Amino acid sequence: MPTEIWQKPIEIAVAGGDHFKSIQNSREALETLMTCWPEKGGRSFAIAKRACMKSLSGEADDAAAPRAFQEAAIEAGILRP
Repeated sequence: MPTEIWQKPIEIAVAGGDHFKSIQNSREALETLMTCWPEKGGRSFAIAKRACMKSLSGEADDAAAPRAFQEAAIEAGILRP
């Protein structure tokens, strides 16, 4: 399973916004989606989860995962500006 480093990390708020986490690859993104996402479910969440899994298995373009993860973070209201 490849774990390509994204060109630009995506920072999100965790622990109710008290802390920030920098996500640098699809493996970290998938782990974050599954363990500390504020609300599992929804269209953007599902798309991001699928994009990360496909990136890790080599089935998709590596650029799709960070785009999808960022969109899910925006929808969840946790993207750090």
